[in-house]
Amino acid sequence: MASGFWQDKRVIVTGGAGFLGSFVCQKLDERGAGEVIVPRSADYDLREKDAICQLISDTSKNGKPVNQIIHLAANVGGIGANREHPGEFFYDNLMMGVQLIHESYKAGIGKFIATGTICAYPKFTPVPFKEEDLWSGYPEETNAPYGLAKKMMLVQSQAYREEYGYNSIFILPVNLYGPRDNFDLNSSHVIPAMIRKCIEARNAGAKSITLWGDGSPSREFLYVEDAAEGLVLAAEKYNESNPVNLGSGREIKIRDLAEIIVTATGFKGEIIWDSGKPNGQPRRCLDTLKAQELFGFTAQMPFEEGVKRTVAWYEANK
Repeated sequence: MASGFWQDKRVIVTGGAGFLGSFVCQKLDERGAGEVIVPRSADYDLREKDAICQLISDTSKNGKPVNQIIHLAANVGGIGANREHPGEFFYDNLMMGVQLIHESYKAGIGKFIATGTICAYPKFTPVPFKEEDLWSGYPEETNAPYGLAKKMMLVQSQAYREEYGYNSIFILPVNLYGPRDNFDLNSSHVIPAMIRKCIEARNAGAKSITLWGDGSPSREFLYVEDAAEGLVLAAEKYNESNPVNLGSGREIKIRDLAEIIVTATGFKGEIIWDSGKPNGQPRRCLDTLKAQELFGFTAQMPFEEGVKRTVAWYEANK
């Protein structure tokens, strides 16, 4: 799938060794990108301005910086992690984003691709979430610090385009899932956490598992390879600072999600809902028309098939 656009392009992918980042790097390689650079946190602490400047300097060739930065690095987790580390999540994500965009602009890097989060939307956004509704209220409390820190990249992108003509874009992926996800129960999101709980309970012959909340909220999920494809298409084709949703357009209740995962994992026991634990945002489902219109992205992976592939990957790699 080589694309002439990427042929001589040199790209930094922050978080390129992570869940989404590894697939983005794969897509760039498939398209024949000139060079894909993945900085490691051990070498460059992207919360620190000096480390960012060093990264840009170290990856310049003949005095010229890379063509693009795709910024995927984040300090992220599920509801539990967000409740325990609101200050850390706010600071780390804000400092990375703000300084990376600023130093990229100063260095003359041609384009900056910022990834936001669905947590940036107001708690009671009308469904499906339209990009125009981003500022119509305060985010759901448990992940507001993380969501707002990421949302500042949108403000910065628009301000820098207006004042300096800097080309940066802001993409809002919905909840991701798929192979290579984080299955640590202390920090994982809902799908990997459910998969792990079901498989461990199945293997132990347990009669039940306990899940957070009451199962009533809805979510939308995007298979990680679809998300990577969408980001690379946006990096190639989209050159405005208005936010764009990246999703599948399918809404599913957490209770129904649990049944799909129970079936996919072969767990035969009962699900107990712990309604003392928070549900998070009541509903999440995106309007995905803009991504289709502006850079030709439509999600391809059927949800049940994506869950099966994720279960198979976890079984093979746990």
